[in-house]
This record gives sequence, structure tokens and C-alpha cells, in this order.
Amino acid sequence: MVLLNLLVKPGWVVVESLVQDRLGHAAFGTFTALYALTLIFASVSDLGLTQLTTKRVAASTGFMPEYFPTILPLKGGLSALFLGLIVLVGYGIGYRGHTLTLLALTGTGLLLTQYTSFLRGTLQAHQRFNTDALLSVLEKALLLGLVLALLTVGLTLDNYVVARSAATLFTFVVLYGLITRLYGFVRYRLRWDQARSVLRASLPFAMITLLYGLNERIDMVMLERLATPAEAGYYAGAYRWVDAIMMYMWTVLPLFFAKFAHATDRPQEQQELLWFGQRIVTIPLLFVCAFVLFRGEVLFWQFTHSSPAELGHMTTALKILFVNVLVHAFFAIYSTLLTSTSQEKAVSWLVALSIGLNVGLNVLLLPRYGAVAAALNTLLCAVFVSVGYLVLVQRRAGVQVPWALLARLGLAFGMLCATFWGLRLLLNHWLLEAVGGGLVFVGILFASGIVRLSELKALRPR
Repeated sequence: MVLLNLLVKPGWVVVESLVQDRLGHAAFGTFTALYALTLIFASVSDLGLTQLTTKRVAASTGFMPEYFPTILPLKGGLSALFLGLIVLVGYGIGYRGHTLTLLALTGTGLLLTQYTSFLRGTLQAHQRFNTDALLSVLEKALLLGLVLALLTVGLTLDNYVVARSAATLFTFVVLYGLITRLYGFVRYRLRWDQARSVLRASLPFAMITLLYGLNERIDMVMLERLATPAEAGYYAGAYRWVDAIMMYMWTVLPLFFAKFAHATDRPQEQQELLWFGQRIVTIPLLFVCAFVLFRGEVLFWQFTHSSPAELGHMTTALKILFVNVLVHAFFAIYSTLLTSTSQEKAVSWLVALSIGLNVGLNVLLLPRYGAVAAALNTLLCAVFVSVGYLVLVQRRAGVQVPWALLARLGLAFGMLCATFWGLRLLLNHWLLEAVGGGLVFVGILFASGIVRLSELKALRPR
């Protein structure tokens, strides 16, 4: 599954950078602000039904046939309601005319994407991870082809938004047909007692989703409104790479969410999952973060129409954001553990405090410092919530934090950074430095005991 994402999604990052280069930083910054605003609301449009359904189906095979006739139409109604809310909020913060139309079209596409994520949660809960993997890249692969075609015939902001919506609609239709074939046709039968029951149980998940959406996306909207659309474009150019790399994490962590939930009453199994998951999530990101901190400028080779000052501005924001990725690499799995073991309320309060801190810092710093301030604020909030995760896991989850493993991972990252520094002085070529750093990193992992030869031998087929 990870390999499929690695094949398609980096290609999309490159193409989207070309789109920004063709449209210009200001126009693309406006689109990104619209996208971020709709994503905040679209991600919470099911009021937590996606996470609740994944958790319940994984724990009980009888949940799906009993509750899906109610949940499916309920989810559709909520999507329509939130589309109206997105347009209303957009109007309230100053969008008018054609921009408001683009907002509505973007919102429609994202709501379909969230419905698709909801249906994919069913596949994850039934442990159909390979099927889920194929569907996870289908939309991006289709959109990649559409945008490449538009780049040859003439790309505009309007046809770019339409292409995104068309790719989303096609993916939704394919997935809905697949779910029907695998589990049978579901006859809609909205029962209000069941609807009230699942909504009451899902609201803690909804609050977490809303808070995470605000925490990660509010910067883009505030940049476009408080600074300039161009600053939003610079931030988008940097954050695009963060999104691409974090996709690895968001691909892996839902699998651990389902497995943590499945082992709710078996703390020893959860402990082993945490030990395993910590390494699976963190190790690849350590290498990527070290490379970006030393050679981040090479990621902007597509921007042939940008000035050196603009490229330098984006590079500074990028490096700060990748320190934020490093923090998530170490500690995001603890949030997954907490939300899968009925600690949603505590996590919600923690993220809410982080949002308050982020918004306050944005109001103070964005008008003057723009994209760099947004990146720094994001990092500070990531550190704040990560410390909170560790405290909550230590006190409430019944699982021990693997402090020794965290220390070894931190030491490995420090040694890797020293390696990149030395290779840059010696070679001064980003590709040679990356290859050399990768080879040395493998040695560091074995020397520090993070990866053991006996574990690799155990993976060989007998």
C-alpha cells in the first residue's frame, strides 16, 4: 500500500507545483485558501461517523448490516447540510461572485471525498487493506492525468477546479459500486433512534476531526485574509511537500487505529503494536526531514517563473514546516492510540488549546511576517500537542511510552544530520548526499539497535 502511494502521490506534488507556477502565486493562493476552508468543514461533515464506523465494524461483525441502512442516508444528508454551511461561511468572510462559485464547487468535491473516505473505512475495518490501497491512489492518478492534459491545452483556475471535482466523482462511483458488490446492496432505511444513537457516540470523534482540521488548515485561510493571496501561495508551495510526506503517516496510522481498537481489552497487544508502529511511522520520516533541512531548496525546481527572493521565502517556510513533520513523526501515533481507546474528549481539549494558541499567534504575526510566521506557529502548536499526547498516554492509556526507543530514534536523527552536514562539505551535490546519507542511515539504525538483524530474518518466508 505504501509503495502505491509513493508511486502516484509524489507525481501529483510535482504536477501541482507546475500548476502553481502556471497560475501564479496569488491565484493559486486564493484557490488554496478556498480549499482549506472547505476542507475544515468537509472533514467534519459526517460528525465522526467514519471513525466510529471503522471502530464498531472492526469490533463487531453485526454492526454493518444493522446500522448501514441508517448511516448511509444520514451521511448524505449531512454532506448537503455542510455544503450550505461552507458557502454561508465563505460569504461571511468576504467571498463574492465567481470566487464564491469556486468555493461551492470545491466544497462539493471535498464532501464527495469525505464520503469516499467513509466507505473506505469499511474496507479497513474488514482488514481489506490491499483493496483500500488501490482506491486510495485512484483519485490522484486520475486527477494527475486530467491536469497533465490541461497543461498542454491551457490551464485556468476554473478548469483546474472542475478537473478535481470530476476525478472525485468518478472515484466515489467506483468505490460505491465495489462496496455494493462486496457486501450487497444496502436499502436505505433511516431510523431516527439509530441515527440519534450513532451521532451521540460519534460526536467525540467529530470534535477531534474539526479541531484537527482547524489546527492544520486555518493558517492558509488566515494568510489569504490577513496577509496577501501571494503569501498564501508561498505557504502552499511549501506545505504541499509536507502534505505529500505526511501522506505516508496518514496512510499507515489508520491501519493502527483499526488494530488498536481491535485490541482494546488486550493492553499487552497494544503495547507491542505501539513498539512496532513507532518504528514504522518514524524511521522513514527521519531521513526525509534530515534531507529537507539540508537540501530543501531542490524541491522547488518546478518554479521557473519565481524570483530568487520568492524561492528563498518558500524554502525558509519549508524547513520550519519539516521540523513540524519531525515532531509528528515521533508523536502522532500516540494520538491514534488515544482516540482508538476512548480518550477522544481529552484529546479534543488538548487540540482546542493548540488552536487557540495558533489563532492568537497568527493574528499577531501573519500580517507582518506572512508564510514564515504561519510555519513557525504550526511548529509551536505541534510541540504543544505532542507533549500533551505523551502525558495522556502515560496517565490514561494503560500503555507505557517507549522512552528508550524514542531516545534511540532521536540519537539516530542527530547522527544522520551530522552525516548530511559532512557530506555537504565533502560532496556539495544533493543527489550524492542523499544516496550517501541513506547508506549511512541504514548503518545507524542497526548500530543503535532500532532495527535488529534477527527481526529481518524472522520476516523471511520459511
